[in-house]
Amino acid sequence: MYAFIILLQTLILPLVSGAIHLLVAGGNPLLVFGIWWGFWGVGIRLGLAGVSQIMKPDRTRRILGVEATDANQIVQELGYANLGMGVTALAIPFLPTWSVLLAVPGAIFLLLAGVRHIAKPGKGAAEQVATWTDLLVFLGVLAGVVGLAIVGW
Repeated sequence: MYAFIILLQTLILPLVSGAIHLLVAGGNPLLVFGIWWGFWGVGIRLGLAGVSQIMKPDRTRRILGVEATDANQIVQELGYANLGMGVTALAIPFLPTWSVLLAVPGAIFLLLAGVRHIAKPGKGAAEQVATWTDLLVFLGVLAGVVGLAIVGW
């Protein structure tokens, strides 16, 4: 179920939302898909991850293979950061002037987390999904930033 939810937030919903947006309103495809990758991949994904990490830190701790329950405080503090980045990116559809730029801090975080996960040996299935979708969201948001540069601020 975890993998399905993550793939929904980081692949399926950004593609569907971007396609609908292009069909209804048009626009630069890079910018449009970047906006929706920012909204779903950073806004929804990191927002929900933040709430989950704050409420149930054991889940993230287990995904990362950490046994020590003392790490729960660190996971909860990571949750605060994820919630902050996620809530900021949720404003993307409502602030067209800022658009995809609201997702850049979260996308950079996902890039760095994804790169860190690549180097880690012995990842479980959930961590594999997180690794590759972290990088996918970064690339989607990066495409949006390129699209924004093309159409102009």
